[in-house]
Amino acid sequence: MNVGRARWAITAVFFVNGCLVSSYLARIPSIKVEHQLSESELGVVLTLFGAAALISMQFVGGLAARVGTRRLIRVALALLPVLLAAVGHARSTVQLGIAVALMGLVHGAVDVAMNAHAVAVERLRGRPIMSGCHAAWSVSAVLASLVSAGVTRAGVGIGAQFVVVGALLLVAGLVAAPGLLPPEVDQAPSKQRSSGGWTRPVLVFGAMGFVVMIGEAAVISWSGVLLHESRGATLATAGLAFTAFTAFQTAGRLIGDRLTERYGADVLFRVAALVAVIGLAVVIAVPLWPAAIAGFALVGLGGSVLLPLIFSAVGRTNGVEAASAVSRLTTFTYAGILIGPAVVGWFAAGVGLVWTFTGLLPLLLGVAAKAGLMAAPTSGKATKAQVSVEQP
Repeated sequence: MNVGRARWAITAVFFVNGCLVSSYLARIPSIKVEHQLSESELGVVLTLFGAAALISMQFVGGLAARVGTRRLIRVALALLPVLLAAVGHARSTVQLGIAVALMGLVHGAVDVAMNAHAVAVERLRGRPIMSGCHAAWSVSAVLASLVSAGVTRAGVGIGAQFVVVGALLLVAGLVAAPGLLPPEVDQAPSKQRSSGGWTRPVLVFGAMGFVVMIGEAAVISWSGVLLHESRGATLATAGLAFTAFTAFQTAGRLIGDRLTERYGADVLFRVAALVAVIGLAVVIAVPLWPAAIAGFALVGLGGSVLLPLIFSAVGRTNGVEAASAVSRLTTFTYAGILIGPAVVGWFAAGVGLVWTFTGLLPLLLGVAAKAGLMAAPTSGKATKAQVSVEQP
């Protein structure tokens, strides 16, 4: 096994997955127009994707323990481009709903499998890679959004774009997949397999991930609204809040692995969480839109490494059966990003958006207080099921 090659292969998987999913998400307004969907019909379509992903996440852990995450990833990277093209060529609302639901099922499976595989690479390599993997996803999401904006402006149809994107990413997936680790590195012997993965550590890490993703969903969906309605920014300027958040989040993830190696996961997690808290405090306390943009940038920078570190930590608690724990954690994080915008909206309707963001502060402080859980060392030693490892 070449762990160095596997490190770049799994990073490429994150990038390909980010491009595929973000290409679909970026064209949702066009899908709404092309299919003449009402707001409620579009809401059903979007819910199908998220609900299907959550359902598949419940079964991936056990399946990965039997066949390995490499096989799951290879199948998913072959199916997702085809399903993306199917979404683009759907000719009715029913066809669209079926294609989106199937895409959500496969996306949920690969989301778990690729994070679990990254945990396996970390375990064998003895060095962190999770922040870099999530950075690849962030970069690909930005790239896919820019490409989608460009082809939309040029008048390129959804079907044509999704076929071309799908074909390119199918080739990219076929090139990356052979570099992944063999199945036995994350296959658990049947006598060692757990019954479900709902352990106390998984629940604690899941709650932490849920809070982090609630906060991220709040920024993604409501930061521009806060700037426009509460800080006096123009509509054009209000969008810079999300831009600053995303840019600094990506930058933080690009250097996150090096910072983890230098300072330790627990120290980095605590400092990063406090940076996010400070950024959010600036957004809340300073009634000026330039300060709010700077505050959201700090939230992005501080929050950038939190989720990758949580994934690494939960994977370490379950050894070779990391996929089971990762599948449960992903359920929490995905639920957070799905319901976060609605939860913020409900509270904002009652107490206002600024006070709703204020309510996130004690939650983030609670996450920071659990930084000590990140301190468990990553072992570079192979298990009995693993053969010799070649590292560059």
